[in-house]
Amino acid sequence: MIIKGRTWKFGVNVDTDAIIPARYLNTSLPEELAKHCMEDADPAFPQKVAEGDIIVAGKNFGCGSSREHAPIAIKAAGVSCVIAPTFARIFYRNSINIGLPIMECPEAAAGIKEGDIVEVDTDTGLIKNITTGVEFQAAPFPEFMQEIISAGGLMAYVKERTKNQ
Repeated sequence: MIIKGRTWKFGVNVDTDAIIPARYLNTSLPEELAKHCMEDADPAFPQKVAEGDIIVAGKNFGCGSSREHAPIAIKAAGVSCVIAPTFARIFYRNSINIGLPIMECPEAAAGIKEGDIVEVDTDTGLIKNITTGVEFQAAPFPEFMQEIISAGGLMAYVKERTKNQ
């Protein structure tokens, strides 16, 4: 799958409270969560982000609580991919489970600036900074994870695989 979008840059240790503040967890509706995505890190982000945009962040993105609301808010806000050197384990799992591609690549996270146009090939792990012409190589997802992401998440993947059984 090829993803192309404008980048938004965030720092290290962005926790799930910054991604979707706890005061908004009285709903699990993706469209409501999207209205508050990243607002504690950048109050204008929910109004500025566009469909297909990409978040680039520092290490340990998604740390903190295990709420799956965080990747849901990001995906519902229109973000097509998150690139960081490392992700908190539970955030990583929750992202794959809802079909949000996340790429671990320290070089890309350091070499991409906010506003750059980036293209990501989730099948090969190739990340191209279209703005600067620089390419980075992340580890590609294993085939089964690519299938989960392509299906739109784990539940859709399981439903598709078991519908003829």
